Amino acid sequence: MPLTVSRLRFWFATAAIFLAVVVAGFYFYGRLRARYALSQVPKQLGVDIQQSTQGFTLSKSEAGHTLFTIHASKAVQYKESGKAELRDVSVIVYGRQSNRYDQIYGSDFEYDPQSGDVTAKGEVHIDLEGNAEGPIKPDQAAPAELKNPVHLKTSGLVFNAKTGLASTNERIEFRVPQANGYATGASYDSKAATLTLGSHIVVSATGPGATQFTANHAVIAKGPNRAVFQGVRVARENNTFASDELIAYLRDDNTVEHIVATGNVHATSKGATGADLQAPRGDAWITANNQLKSAVFTGGVRINASGEQPINATAGKVDIAFGSNSRADRVIASDGVKLLQQSHGAKPSNAVEVSAAAINFELNDGRSLHQAVTSGAAQVTVLPPAADQNARTVATAGQFQARFNRQNRLEQLVGAPDVKVVSYEPGKPDKTSTSDRLEATFSVSGNIETLVQDGRFHYLEPASPGGSSREAWADRATYAPQTGALTLTGSPRVIDGGLTTTADSIRLERQSGDALGTGNVKTTYSELKPQPKGAVLASSDPIHVTAPSVRASRNGGVAIYSGGARLWQDASIIQAPVIEFNREQRKIVAKTAEQSAGAVITTFVQLDDKGNSTPVSIRSAQLTYTDAERLARFDGGVAIRGADTTLLADHADVYLLEQGQKTAKSSAGPSQVDKIVAEGHVAIQQPTRRATGEKLVYTAAEGKFTLTGGPPSIFDAERGKITGDSLTFFSRDDKVVAESGNASPTVTRTRITR
Repeated sequence: MPLTVSRLRFWFATAAIFLAVVVAGFYFYGRLRARYALSQVPKQLGVDIQQSTQGFTLSKSEAGHTLFTIHASKAVQYKESGKAELRDVSVIVYGRQSNRYDQIYGSDFEYDPQSGDVTAKGEVHIDLEGNAEGPIKPDQAAPAELKNPVHLKTSGLVFNAKTGLASTNERIEFRVPQANGYATGASYDSKAATLTLGSHIVVSATGPGATQFTANHAVIAKGPNRAVFQGVRVARENNTFASDELIAYLRDDNTVEHIVATGNVHATSKGATGADLQAPRGDAWITANNQLKSAVFTGGVRINASGEQPINATAGKVDIAFGSNSRADRVIASDGVKLLQQSHGAKPSNAVEVSAAAINFELNDGRSLHQAVTSGAAQVTVLPPAADQNARTVATAGQFQARFNRQNRLEQLVGAPDVKVVSYEPGKPDKTSTSDRLEATFSVSGNIETLVQDGRFHYLEPASPGGSSREAWADRATYAPQTGALTLTGSPRVIDGGLTTTADSIRLERQSGDALGTGNVKTTYSELKPQPKGAVLASSDPIHVTAPSVRASRNGGVAIYSGGARLWQDASIIQAPVIEFNREQRKIVAKTAEQSAGAVITTFVQLDDKGNSTPVSIRSAQLTYTDAERLARFDGGVAIRGADTTLLADHADVYLLEQGQKTAKSSAGPSQVDKIVAEGHVAIQQPTRRATGEKLVYTAAEGKFTLTGGPPSIFDAERGKITGDSLTFFSRDDKVVAESGNASPTVTRTRITR
């Protein structure tokens, strides 16, 4: 873009200035020749010749300075026609400041006194040359060195001394060291100081990087000094520029100061990262040393950039500031800016749309974007590669800063303060997060790699139909779009319905709804409804769980705590390497872990008939408990320890009473044992009694133990050993009932220490 605008400014200005001087020069020549040259020609020189002179010279001075000199090798006036001819004419224009050395010359001119027309019969040439040393040298002194004069050539020029109008329908050519050009037809109004170029205006650069400027029509005028071109087009290598009208405002030294392009302003740049700019109006300002200073496009600007990451941008106004070598350093888009970057090709990526009141772009070497900073209300929208544009993520902040790589690809986006991110997905509730700062990084393919929110992070996911809401807080949140995981660090806390979890780090899987917490995990299940038919977890009091890590599934409400977990409600406690808790079913699966020491330890609190609490501890390899069934199943080697009884078995089923239910021998309370069924290598140890068997059925209401299989046996330190097919004894007396085959039951009383 800088090269295109610079070439445009240089070449159309050159054409305008040079052609204006051509016609003005002929005006001076024709006017002065008519007034002075012919009046000095002798009157009688022959039959057809009225006057003739050899070596004609004329000059005009003002304030001691010569303005111009005219020299002709011969002047002839014809009697019959009244016309006159000047041969081999040379005009040198010094200017009022003696700072010019412009030369005008031609071989044949004709003057008609009747019509006032001065007509060039052949070619007319002009060499334009400045003379900076002229004001300090003697009058009419030539420059010490002619430095690349501007050369112009035309023919058929007609000047009317009466009207002050000069015109030609012929081709006008000019040549400078860097370019040459031509136009077809021109007219000059000396009174209005206006030059009009008819059509087919063409200027071509002669150096490397060919540039061509064309226009359909042009007018050069004064007050202010300006050149107005119609139907402009500039082409240079892979760059083009076009507009319906282009006006160049000139300084007093005829250098271009300001360019105004209006009507279908259109600039293009082709290539791997081509660009296309369109606007109703474009202005450019040029420095005195021929460099672009600034430019502005107004009225609604559209920019399209091609390549692997196409960019489409719109703005009401675009300001461009140029640095050295007319390269754009900064671009400010304002009045409602929208910028959309998307990908094409085999690997589609996220499309990113930025909208703001204004965006300030900084460029590298005038070619590629370096960074962009928004001002005013700003919004960034990330669209998925899929065609469904209803799914999107929208971020707002007080300001966004974007950084680009050398291929104009977005690398990083930073927003602050007052960041808000909303994710929209069809059929699901909107997910909203807020923070003090946001930072997004992008891959080379244009996809978001990470999205980080820092400072007072808050996340809210409203409840879906039939579900619960989810809310989270943390110092920092990192989102990975590839996995859909949101990782919270810095005192994270998550509330999901009536569940609150804290940990060193919490990861939320946004697609599945699962959550993973690591380090000092603590979960509290609150807002529980009482379970009238339940037992261990029947209370409405909160359930607490701690563990080094947890993985929770939102669908089904299952959470797996590992690394050494502890779950409790009121006085009921379960400890295990792994605890799987289903809050919807109030089901617990506690077990040991592979290659991990430790066991499942379950603690119930029994209440005796006096209301005293008696802890019951159960050690096993696995526990499965469902509160609705009030059944705790222990496997993998079980050890049940009460106040004065220890029970060992391969596995045991413990049946509990309903919450609040009491027996004749005990008060109402949680986790009251109703019955125990133990199997496999059963052993019972009491202070003075030891019993073994293969199966035990214990009934709490009666304090009754029934042993079978093995066969069962009871050893009393004082009475000895008792065996039978079935042995029944009681915890509240010393009676033992032994049954064997068809024999009658045998009752043996043993001493039991109270």
